[in-house]
Amino acid sequence: MTNQTEIDPMSKQHLFALIMWSATLAATAAVADVQKSADADSRSASAQSQAEEAAIQRVLSEFRTIRVPLSRAMAIAEHLHDGSKAADISFEIDNSPVYRVRTIRNEHVWENAIDANTGSITGREVTSSLKELDREDLAKILAMRWIKQELSDAVQVAEKAAAGSALAGGLIRQDGKLNFVIVVASGDHLKEVLLEPPKVGKQDTSRH
Repeated sequence: MTNQTEIDPMSKQHLFALIMWSATLAATAAVADVQKSADADSRSASAQSQAEEAAIQRVLSEFRTIRVPLSRAMAIAEHLHDGSKAADISFEIDNSPVYRVRTIRNEHVWENAIDANTGSITGREVTSSLKELDREDLAKILAMRWIKQELSDAVQVAEKAAAGSALAGGLIRQDGKLNFVIVVASGDHLKEVLLEPPKVGKQDTSRH
């Protein structure tokens, strides 16, 4: 089941939780001084909205120029460790555009940056275990063991539904349910596609 909507103020919270942008950080800092003034609430809200829109347009502009699609970046990261699966991925524009991919296998978690133009690994790999994750991240990753659909499958469905190219994806908890959220660049807009993944049936989980 899919629910496709253009990004609105509520879903932007999910978007910015998935994608860490240098542009967003800079824009937020520029708004901070405005928010200090008690009589500037309306102006600060407007400035915040403008800053977010500027950040989105900057990301879209950068994203249009890259050569490596998100699905390929996920595959590259998964091939680094046999049997691993992508848990989440985001497109970032810091010094150069990269995909930051987190993959998991059993108790191990790896985070790698994939150059969005060459597909090469950039920077150092970060390795951790499930025990080192915070409660929210741990819950999401453990939930993936009971989900039939993989993130790569969700990306394909979302790109088709939104008629665009994905630039971020992962699991979110919404209204007590875990859903895949895929952010898709479609024209001059970002669209958020929510997918409720099918879970493994009881008959599968009861085997010893």
